[in-house]
Amino acid sequence: MASLGLPAVAQEAAPAAPPVVDAPAAPAAAARANPLSESVAAVVNDDIISSYDLMQRMRLLMVTSGLQPTQENLPQLEQEALRSLIDEHVQMQELRRVEKAQKITIISTDKEVEEQIEDIAKGNNMTAAQLTQQLQSQGVGIDTWKAQIRADSSWQAWISGRYGSRLRIGDDQIKAFERRQAEAASKPQYQVSEVFIDAGRVGGMDVALNGAKQLVTQMQQGAPFPAVARQFSASPTAANGGDAGWVSPGEMPPEVDAALEQLRPGQLSAPIPVRDGVYIVYLREKRSGAKTALVDLKQIAVALPKDAPQAQVDAAQKLLVDLKPKITSCETLEATAGKIEGVVAGDLGEAEITDLAPAFQEAANTLKVGQVSDPIRTDAGLHLIAVCGKRQSGAQAPTHDQIENRLRGQQLALISKRYLRDLRNSATIETR
Repeated sequence: MASLGLPAVAQEAAPAAPPVVDAPAAPAAAARANPLSESVAAVVNDDIISSYDLMQRMRLLMVTSGLQPTQENLPQLEQEALRSLIDEHVQMQELRRVEKAQKITIISTDKEVEEQIEDIAKGNNMTAAQLTQQLQSQGVGIDTWKAQIRADSSWQAWISGRYGSRLRIGDDQIKAFERRQAEAASKPQYQVSEVFIDAGRVGGMDVALNGAKQLVTQMQQGAPFPAVARQFSASPTAANGGDAGWVSPGEMPPEVDAALEQLRPGQLSAPIPVRDGVYIVYLREKRSGAKTALVDLKQIAVALPKDAPQAQVDAAQKLLVDLKPKITSCETLEATAGKIEGVVAGDLGEAEITDLAPAFQEAANTLKVGQVSDPIRTDAGLHLIAVCGKRQSGAQAPTHDQIENRLRGQQLALISKRYLRDLRNSATIETR
């Protein structure tokens, strides 16, 4: 049940199954017994969010996050439930507008929602019927959950469909990511899960800090970290249960880096205030920086005997200096060099920098991925060395496609956040 709304994720911080939630029953029961007793909790443009809608969302929020309702956290749960309902109404209004204007179908159909429920149930080792029954036994109407699934899946499909094909992740961005990874590999690395409370979204820094304290208390009492992250975190990692993967110093705010240095694997941090909100981090694992640097090299060479006349050396030097600007990538290196008479090119493969010939070590250490050295003289001739990759031994470097997908996901998450922010700013929203 910790992963309702999203596929199951392994839980390291707390037991996988959340505790049974005894949500406040009186308001919801009264609303079901007498629908006329419902009041208006909010109005979003022309859409009404009733007190019954709000209570149902609170129940769903508690069931899916594993939070136990207390006198202290009920206001936070109510505000989070109301914010999520408002966001979903704004999103669905925009999607209906686009569907009508462009005569296309965006909003998930009943069949698609049912298929998602079946997938979620399988991820929790249950049938859809069992999952539905368990929700209903805790006072959550299935329509409430379906509405959340429909809004989330429809919005993500729209953002991906509209902007995904337009995004271009260039080789320069991927190489920059690889350089940062290579530079960070010698530093300590932390496998981290995160919850980020956006102060601007929740109503200020004091509210964010108080909310984070409540979440820490609940997680210490057994609420699963991934479930809490999915429901409360404003970070793009929320969709993955807060899993930020392996991070190195400098990738997260300095305040978070300082906290990670003090944590031991398996520990949950206290709330960490940063410039625009509050973090909670769970340190899953830690590893020391790797000591052995590996480099992937290609070369272009002109063969020269050790005692070659200076005129011959100068001619080879000029040939390689003129050729260097034409080497634009490791992928095209051999083809470019093959057009020049007297030049040979080849792949030197991956090796530890300390195992390289002394003449090549300095270039391998100082050049960044994608750069080409000046001509280097050895007993065998003159060489241009191209650095095609760098990593630390023991660290599994992400592939080109993995890096591209990660960068694309980050950009889509930012687009979605800005789009929703603009929609909220232009909407007429009244809370009561």
